[in-house]
Amino acid sequence: MSHRQAERHPFLDDLTADAELVSSVLRGPVTGRDDIRRVVDAVGTFYASQTPKFLQSVGSRLFLEYEAVLTGGEKLSAAVIVDHNPDGSVPRVSVRMSPLGAVLSLAAGLRERLSKRLPEHLFL
Repeated sequence: MSHRQAERHPFLDDLTADAELVSSVLRGPVTGRDDIRRVVDAVGTFYASQTPKFLQSVGSRLFLEYEAVLTGGEKLSAAVIVDHNPDGSVPRVSVRMSPLGAVLSLAAGLRERLSKRLPEHLFL
């Protein structure tokens, strides 16, 4: 989700210091508020457009679905599950994306953009 100053992001504003992000575009989890923000911000730069499709909380989880078009023209669907602690903080975010072609395109872009800032083993 793109981050706008006047709006609260569905999870970035509430991440715990040791939060974890898992995603289809990464080999392993990204941990820590700053690195998660770095990944989410980078992903947003590859989106030509993004359209929310579903947003609902069930218990301590937030479910978000959206569709995006990458700058290269590929269409992408994503399902995001955000876990909340009782105090509202977010310890874990899971992002599943498809189809595979768009996922691989996005993963390649992330590798190029972030491989000098995050551990190499995270990238596809």
